[in-house]
Amino acid sequence: MSTLTIAIIVVFVLGYALIAMESLTKVNKAAVALLMFVFCWTLYMFDPAPFVQLMHPDFTGTGDKVVSFVNTLITEHLGDTATTLFFLMGAMTIVEIVDQNGGFNWVKNVMRSKTKRSLLWKIAFMTFFLSAILDNLTTSIVMVMILRKLVQDKHDRMIYASLVIIAANSGGAFSPIGDVTTIMLWNAGMITAGGVLSEIFIPSLVSMLIPAFLLQMLLKGNIQYDDMSSDMSGDREVLEFNGFQRKIVFAIGVGGLCSVPLFHFFTDLPPFAGILLVLGILWTVTEVFYRNLHKKRGDEIQFSKRVSSLLSRIDMSTILFFLGILMAVACLEEVGVLKELGSGLNTTFNGNHYAVTGIIGVLSAIVDNVPLVAGSMGMYPIGIEPDMAVDGIFWQLLAYCAGVGGSMLIVGSAAGVVVMGLEKITFGWYMKRITWIAFLGYIAGILSYWIMRTYIFTTPL
Repeated sequence: MSTLTIAIIVVFVLGYALIAMESLTKVNKAAVALLMFVFCWTLYMFDPAPFVQLMHPDFTGTGDKVVSFVNTLITEHLGDTATTLFFLMGAMTIVEIVDQNGGFNWVKNVMRSKTKRSLLWKIAFMTFFLSAILDNLTTSIVMVMILRKLVQDKHDRMIYASLVIIAANSGGAFSPIGDVTTIMLWNAGMITAGGVLSEIFIPSLVSMLIPAFLLQMLLKGNIQYDDMSSDMSGDREVLEFNGFQRKIVFAIGVGGLCSVPLFHFFTDLPPFAGILLVLGILWTVTEVFYRNLHKKRGDEIQFSKRVSSLLSRIDMSTILFFLGILMAVACLEEVGVLKELGSGLNTTFNGNHYAVTGIIGVLSAIVDNVPLVAGSMGMYPIGIEPDMAVDGIFWQLLAYCAGVGGSMLIVGSAAGVVVMGLEKITFGWYMKRITWIAFLGYIAGILSYWIMRTYIFTTPL
């Protein structure tokens, strides 16, 4: 291993450590990820020829041709990364439009329950399926906001919020648009929408049901409600569209998100194109609504919920974090580190994909699952053997393990981090009471997948 390779690894590890210690350093992880990305590639450019010869033996150029080739490589990696980023930006904007126009208010009425345990099961299934349609981060925010209106007891709400984390991560794992990692695998063509929906649904459901069953033991009695009428009327007062218009916004937004896999299937265009199509349609429809509102109220009236205004609310720091981390991982791929690491794991576990992906899932609870999946995609390219082919056991397990494994620690997923901030749940409380429950669900899901692929679906559907 060359000195440059070691230096790149050191920069990556230090950057990773700073990202993990964001709460201590108070430095935004997006800033660290961007620095890590640029520093890694800068070190790479000190002497790129050996790396090009190692990873691209068919290339025979020298001198300026090597520099030109490396710049082409960076552009290709940036293009692959951009497909994921534009998908996320489009999806986040669509969800923001629907939410700001009262599209999710109906959830509050659906969730009302007499007993604590019945509310728990409603939360579990609502979160599970909403996360598959939206994403686990947005779903977690919506569900915690609803919980604050339904549950007054702080301890009970922490239990419900913990289940939201588990259910959101489990629900996102079986949908091609439910989690950043499944979006990445789907964009790269390693899994298909039909394959992951049909074969990961049962393991994901198992990984949610077992923790929900165990957590319900901690809840007893009925729920005492305050008068929520003022709360609901308050929601209505700030909305700019009438009821019929809000239903149209909800139908286009959520229906469009659900139809993106079909768009990809019929057109063969990348999934981000489908997301941008839905965003374009939704934006146009809302502009027509606002045109009519201006006719009634006057052109001087300013509306705060126009799409052009909501775009400023999109979390660009998250987008830039993904850009930095994915491009830094691409550098590790180009210096051959990921290939060697993949070979080492295969040798250690004798090619047992259940063990390899299981460990990746556990690691995703400690570090961010986005770079883990990006690294795995570099370590294990699509192969001709059944397990490594499109919708093979390895890729489907990777989608499941990286998504669900993050539930084992509260900092192991975007859903966990946002719930931790909203409900002030401590790392220690979650680890003591919830980690082992999430781990049981995680292992049970892997076991159910093994049973399915061994005895039921011996080949991909």
